[in-house]
Amino acid sequence: MDLMIRFADPVLIEQMTLGEKVSASLFVTALGMLITFTALVVLWGITAFYSKVLRNAEMKKKAGAIQTVKEGAKEEAKEEIQAEVPDEDDLELVAIITAAIAASMGTCVQNIVVRNIVRVPDHTPVWGQISRLTQMQSRY
Repeated sequence: MDLMIRFADPVLIEQMTLGEKVSASLFVTALGMLITFTALVVLWGITAFYSKVLRNAEMKKKAGAIQTVKEGAKEEAKEEIQAEVPDEDDLELVAIITAAIAASMGTCVQNIVVRNIVRVPDHTPVWGQISRLTQMQSRY
């Protein structure tokens, strides 16, 4: 308490030596920086805590929504995919692939011989497949 009264007296400040004034100003500067830095660290901690809480809540909400969408979308996607590629049209599929290769190479279909076609498994999630189908259907 005595320190605050001592520094608050303007007459006393005029009577201080240069060294005392410098040390008092450094003390006030350090104290102000310490208070500011402490407040910033507390604000950062609160922000980090709230972002974690909100992120966890959003993840739980998304997980529940995705699970619901997955169950309904899997059945729809299986039906659409099975309806699009019947096994009976293998010769047509070979002809289409051959024509596409010929067009991309800029050559005639007779110059290309297709010996083997291997279907690559699609590891795309169901929601990705459905969004592609929706996007393709919206183009026509």
